[in-house]
Amino acid sequence: MATPMTATQFLAALKAEGLTVREHKGWRTHNRNHKGAWGPLNGVMVHHTASGTSGIESYVYNGSDALPGPLCQGLIEKSGTVVTIGWGRANHAGGGDPDVLRAVKSETHPLPKTNEHDGSNGAVDGNAHFVGYECVNKGDGKDPWPDIQLEAVARASAAVARHYGWTVDSVIRHMDWSDWKSDPRGVDWTKMRNRITKILAGKPNATPMSDWSDGKADTPVTPPVKFPPVKVPTPRVPTVSLANVIAASRKDPASAQGKTSYPKDVKLVEAALVKLGFLGASYGADGAYGTRTVAAFNAFRRSIGMKGADATGDPGRQSLGTLGSRSGLFTVK
Repeated sequence: MATPMTATQFLAALKAEGLTVREHKGWRTHNRNHKGAWGPLNGVMVHHTASGTSGIESYVYNGSDALPGPLCQGLIEKSGTVVTIGWGRANHAGGGDPDVLRAVKSETHPLPKTNEHDGSNGAVDGNAHFVGYECVNKGDGKDPWPDIQLEAVARASAAVARHYGWTVDSVIRHMDWSDWKSDPRGVDWTKMRNRITKILAGKPNATPMSDWSDGKADTPVTPPVKFPPVKVPTPRVPTVSLANVIAASRKDPASAQGKTSYPKDVKLVEAALVKLGFLGASYGADGAYGTRTVAAFNAFRRSIGMKGADATGDPGRQSLGTLGSRSGLFTVK
């Protein structure tokens, strides 16, 4: 059990784990505390949004007439950015199983099977006891979970657990809480638990992002002999011409289906958008900067905080460079 940390402490905890954080305006005082208690806190709950990227930040902040916002404390985008949405009580967990809550409090694993949901006779209020993360994913079992997003889920969960001295057993899924729910669908939870365990075993931000690919809680291995250091050459990353990408973005959408102007450059841009979850794989290898690539790149720009005219029109050096660095697939010339 824990008294909720302050909004400033929450922000600091996220950043200490090496996360990219964007603050939604007014998040520090945006909550539902007037509707009931928030705290003592017992754990972290992970959800999927059951939606795409368009308009989701506004929705989880404002909610709806039936379910007013905030709908989480943090929104985790496909790019790995954590958006702070509210601090205090939020409409994210709803009713769930008291046996599960007891297991979380005692950090017992595996969890008992949940037999309750929001509105059932035996349900208890989860909004009072959990920090909730909504993760952008359609939840249809087909929408991909980019590695960088999964890494952000692990680090954001570990940030709260580390602050309170909790183990991975205080991090649960919505489906563990309510028998009505399936979120976060598509996440290998064994790998996620292993990743969180490994992060908590080290210092904040002490493990590289690439470690997510195996998801194993590795133990250090000491070699029996010392070997001289080996210089590993830095791999050469391809370059993309900004001028070519701009020209393709102007010409290709109006051309015949599949018509390409600068396929070598555009294919790298498409591959980066696919890797970060903004473009479907079936559209990510034709080298044509068509309407779907235009929409995907605009969505990426919005995800990194660009708004209005900055999030539309010709690709710019800053946004294209950020896409290249985050995907690790190219640099811009």
